[in-house]
Amino acid sequence: MIRDKTWQLAREGARMGGSGARAGLAYLTDRIIEIAPRVPVRDLATLRRQFPGLGPEQLADKLVAGAAGATSAVGAGVGAAAMLPVPPAMPAELAAEITGVAAIELKLVAELHEVYGLRPPGNLMARSTAYLSSWSGERGVDVMKPSTINTALGGQMKRELRQQIMKRMVRDLPSLMPFMVGAAVGAVMNRRDTKKLASRIRADLRKMQVPWDRLTELPPLEKPADALRMGEIAEEQWD
Repeated sequence: MIRDKTWQLAREGARMGGSGARAGLAYLTDRIIEIAPRVPVRDLATLRRQFPGLGPEQLADKLVAGAAGATSAVGAGVGAAAMLPVPPAMPAELAAEITGVAAIELKLVAELHEVYGLRPPGNLMARSTAYLSSWSGERGVDVMKPSTINTALGGQMKRELRQQIMKRMVRDLPSLMPFMVGAAVGAVMNRRDTKKLASRIRADLRKMQVPWDRLTELPPLEKPADALRMGEIAEEQWD
């Protein structure tokens, strides 16, 4: 499993020092890029069936609340691990948290684009890359300007992802401090940051939003052949 590999690499990185940490960061970046096309995404028709009677903003609120709850559960796990008497386990736990939160937030980003009528063009891989760019840059995808959609996993994309992951790792370091350890802290930090990410992306999407009554009928989203089970990422189900 991805998480098992991440734990192993993080443990090796902890032993190797600075060079190992850099290798671990690059590995995490590649794993997030790898799992992005496997994240299951519900299209607008499916979401409207699951949440009947809700308008775009109400539906988006539901998605954000569910994602925040899921990343909160992941954060609670790593926060609780910080209280254990064996600190060397923390780099592995933190690496697993970063990967898990990324998958949950990528799902949220993709489904928010569906809600606001802004599905990026292209196939599964192209859309996944667009969502990676949206997640790492904390901005919406402007589907009206195809030239601005980065669908190539080039050097710039990987640099942005590494910066985003580094920010998350630095942000989570306070949870290792004696006066800030614990499940409650990890949960609160992840819930807060997922909501902040969603707020920024929704602000972008509202400027470009296509009302539902003006949307042309879109085909159902294809399902990944080896879709992630989100229960593997966080114990709490969110839908």
